[in-house]
Amino acid sequence: MRKVALITGCAKGIGKEIALEYARDGYNIIGTYNTSKKEIDKLKSKVEAIGVNFDIYKLDLRNEKEIDLFTQLIKSKYDKINVLVNNAAICFDCSFFEKTKKEFMEVLDVNVVAPFLLIQRLYGVLSNGVVINISSTDGINTYTKLNIDYSSSKAALINLTKSLALTLENIKVYAICPNWVNTESIKQMNEDYLKEEMVRVNQEKLIEPREVACKALEITESNLKSGSVIVMEG
Repeated sequence: MRKVALITGCAKGIGKEIALEYARDGYNIIGTYNTSKKEIDKLKSKVEAIGVNFDIYKLDLRNEKEIDLFTQLIKSKYDKINVLVNNAAICFDCSFFEKTKKEFMEVLDVNVVAPFLLIQRLYGVLSNGVVINISSTDGINTYTKLNIDYSSSKAALINLTKSLALTLENIKVYAICPNWVNTESIKQMNEDYLKEEMVRVNQEKLIEPREVACKALEITESNLKSGSVIVMEG
C-alpha cells in the first residue's frame, strides 16, 4: 500500500514542489487549495503522470467548520496519513498603523491556528506519522516592520512545533524555516526592494521551491529529533 502525504496550499510555489517531490517518492497525494483552481488542476495532471493518486479538496483554512468537514471526510476515506505538510500561508504586508485586526486575525487563522486544528482533528490517522510545518526565518530573526502579523504567526508556528513534539509521543513534528524563496510572489516584487532585503538578511541567493521540497522529504525519512527546527538561509 502506498504512503499518503497531505499538503495544504499546494497549487503553486513551495506546496506545488512538495507535492511533486513526495509523488516522485511514491506517495499518493492529498492536496488542498483555496482560490487557485487552474493551477491545482495542472498540478493534478503532473502528479498523476508520475503514477500516483492526487485527491484535490477546496479548503478555506480561515473557516473552522470547513476544516472540521474536511478532516471528517479524510478520516472516512483514509485509514492512515503518513505525512501532513502545513504549507499554506498568507500575509498582508503594510505598516503597523495601517494593519487591521481583521487582517491580523486572518493571518493567524491560516498560518498557525489551521495547522493546530488539522493536527488535532487528524490525530488518529496521523499516528506514527510525520508533521512538517513550513515556517520562516521571519519567525526567528528576519522580520520587518511591514509583516508584524506574518512574523508573529511564523514564530507561533515554531513554538507550536516544539510544544507538540513534547505532547504527541507517537507523531514526529518538525518546522522548516526558509529565508526568501523564489516563488510567484517574489517574481512580482520590486527588484530593488528584494535586493535590499537580501542584503539586510545576508542572503546570497534565492532558495528554489524544490530545495524546500527536498528538505521536507529528507526530514520525513530521517531520524531527526521531533521538535527540530530546520533553518534554510540560502
